[in-house]
Amino acid sequence: MASRPPETGAAETASSRLRRKLALAIGPFAEVCTALVEDPRLAELWPEYLIVQHQIIRATVPLTKAAATRARGLEDDPVAPELAGYLDEHVAEEDGHDEDLLADLESLGHDRETVLGRMPSPAVAALVGSQYYWIRHHHPIAFLGYVAFMEGYPPTPELIETLAERSGHSPDAFRTFAQHGDLDPGHRDHLDETLDALPLTRDHEGVMAISATTTSALAAGAIEEVLRRPADRGLEGVSR
Repeated sequence: MASRPPETGAAETASSRLRRKLALAIGPFAEVCTALVEDPRLAELWPEYLIVQHQIIRATVPLTKAAATRARGLEDDPVAPELAGYLDEHVAEEDGHDEDLLADLESLGHDRETVLGRMPSPAVAALVGSQYYWIRHHHPIAFLGYVAFMEGYPPTPELIETLAERSGHSPDAFRTFAQHGDLDPGHRDHLDETLDALPLTRDHEGVMAISATTTSALAAGAIEEVLRRPADRGLEGVSR
């Protein structure tokens, strides 16, 4: 639910090739985000959307740490040392965002224990779980495709203003969203600089592209689940 990254006239690089492949696959995600913004139930759906985002974002730091650990264990892999270094830095970039989302949800009247008691949907489990599988059983470079999608489309101030107007929610309900709008462009640039500095092969680039486009498709599916959710479902959950 965000603007597209700016196009540049720079020579083709690993990062630009990945961005181009992702741009070809982003359509369904952009469409479902537009459907959420325009849904007349936006006021009711926004907390549900934030819960799904929290379920995804709370896995970011553990995923990043898992990828860094795997990278450090890859002996004689020319990509691994710089990859591990970037991932360590990415942990610091992402730390605490899950708590920020819980605070936003509390501003909407949803206590954290109830939110944390909600079982993530199969779409969320597939989105996050596929990364764990590729990190552990293939190569942690796959995770950079996930990061490319997650950092690649930061929300604009205009979008946040539209969401607030259409939902009627206070600015507190959009604090984390706005924070990502401020921070993600820098995180995106950091990733792109890393990609262009790594000694990547075409195989590495292919793995990242599959990871990025799969993430886009699964993220769209997670939002589609929000749109299909009955308005009176509430925040039922089970004990963790």
